[in-house]
Amino acid sequence: MSLLSIQDLKVGFRMGRGVVAEAVKGVSFDIAANSTLALVGESGSGKSVTAMSVLNLLPENADRTGRILWQDTKDLLHTSMAELQALRGRDIACVFQDPMSSLNPVFDIGKQLCEPLTKHLGLSRGAALKRAEELLGEVGIPEPKRRLSSYPHEMSGGQQQRVMIAMALACEPKLLIADEPTTALDVTIQRQILELLAKLKSEHQMSVLFISHDLGLVGEIADHVVVMRDGIVREQGPVAQIFARPKDDYTRALLACRPGLEGNPARLMVIDDHIAASQAAARGDAAKVRAQAQAKDPAAPVVLEVRSLAKSFWLKQGVFGKREFKAVQGVNFQLRKGHTLGVVGESGSGKTTMGLTLLRLHEPTSGEVIFDGKNLLTLSDRERQVMRRRIQIVFQNPYASLNPRFTIGQTLVEPMAIHGIGADLAGREKRARGILEKVGLDGRAFGKYPHEFSGGQRQRVAIARCLTLDPEVLVLDEAVSALDVSVQAQVLNLLKDLQDELGLAYVFISHDLAVVRFISDEVLVMKDGVVVEQASAQQILAAPREEYTKRLLAAVPRGYRAAAA
Repeated sequence: MSLLSIQDLKVGFRMGRGVVAEAVKGVSFDIAANSTLALVGESGSGKSVTAMSVLNLLPENADRTGRILWQDTKDLLHTSMAELQALRGRDIACVFQDPMSSLNPVFDIGKQLCEPLTKHLGLSRGAALKRAEELLGEVGIPEPKRRLSSYPHEMSGGQQQRVMIAMALACEPKLLIADEPTTALDVTIQRQILELLAKLKSEHQMSVLFISHDLGLVGEIADHVVVMRDGIVREQGPVAQIFARPKDDYTRALLACRPGLEGNPARLMVIDDHIAASQAAARGDAAKVRAQAQAKDPAAPVVLEVRSLAKSFWLKQGVFGKREFKAVQGVNFQLRKGHTLGVVGESGSGKTTMGLTLLRLHEPTSGEVIFDGKNLLTLSDRERQVMRRRIQIVFQNPYASLNPRFTIGQTLVEPMAIHGIGADLAGREKRARGILEKVGLDGRAFGKYPHEFSGGQRQRVAIARCLTLDPEVLVLDEAVSALDVSVQAQVLNLLKDLQDELGLAYVFISHDLAVVRFISDEVLVMKDGVVVEQASAQQILAAPREEYTKRLLAAVPRGYRAAAA
């Protein structure tokens, strides 16, 4: 008996003028009781639309056909809204990717946890609060009673996700739908959430539908895997079979395109590269061997030197008091032309604050940032404006950092106009189009808006905007962490190509050690605002000295075979 059976599900979105965009094209799979099924694929593969179809959490312009059988009896495609609302939260619960957008910012955690308990279980306010406290303790939130009165913004990303899991488990559902629940979390928090889900699944005897783009991640949690692409199931089977003997070229490509901790190729192969190589091998053609990355010139000139950089924030304490929070303490490093410095650490380690302080987006407490013989931290506003064009930043979320009312052309031309680059508008537009081609976007992108692009394309636009100013240093703050593995590989290859062509130096901030291993020459490991270890990327990953670094490495997902070993 299946707990949930999806049979020939098709989902289309009405776009107007009779146009229907097909997102899911005949998907079928079963979820057994007390099991974990992983739905895997790139962005746009239809995996989230498939999962959200179960409880009809889709826009009004969505049309669904097929069958979704709950416990072999009730077809959820033909269930009234009242019946669906009774199922939501009680028998089937959801945990989404971004807890901050899922939690209500104006209600405290206690009120939000009590809502499903009073609505579905009929508990009194006092009984609901007691159960809410127990739930917070169950998901590993410290001081659960005190945290009931906290608001979402007062908690870290990992704690917010734990609260979302506690809310989902409040009514002890039979099925938990987890839609990319760890994508934006650092590796140690990701590991904790995966272990928590596995523990709760066992204790509550529930099933889990786990949605992800990362096969290496789901290999550690799933019993059964369904691989999707373009709304179609390309392959499905037990996790051991999918990892040991994948049948589909696309599955093999997904397994291979993520950077690893061993070896360091010059370029990452993306999905299409892997499929082409597999087809060539099937024809008997010689396979191309991936070149290893070449060592950088250790005598390249130093373009950026940081000395004893520190940043403190003053937090309110009591009615009139305040206390100092040392976010960054005594950071030192040198960055050479054409080199990449990787900065890694857990959330709250100070790595992003350090990057923003370099650019004086946070005013430093003390220290020096020497660039072109000048201390950036003591420049006047006019001098800083001139220097700023030479040191640029790429943020994690390209949609939030791009003006939604500006076309891509306007986005690229504006910084050139501000800094006086180009003789006239026509010259700037020509330069902008050339830079778009350099980052892999054609001229048609020039008149479009950010919402018309995928996440990977928007990140290319953000990189292009920086390149309009001919920078010498780029600070990349989690610039690929929100991208699926194939798009991530494309952007990482682009960054390496630009570095080779233009001699750019990167400060690459990330929580993903495999990505840092691929792109970095030297690595800083940060914890609580302090650099705890600093060495070449190869040395830190092969023989880390600090226990904290070893813990970060141990948390990296390594897939089914590593988990089974």
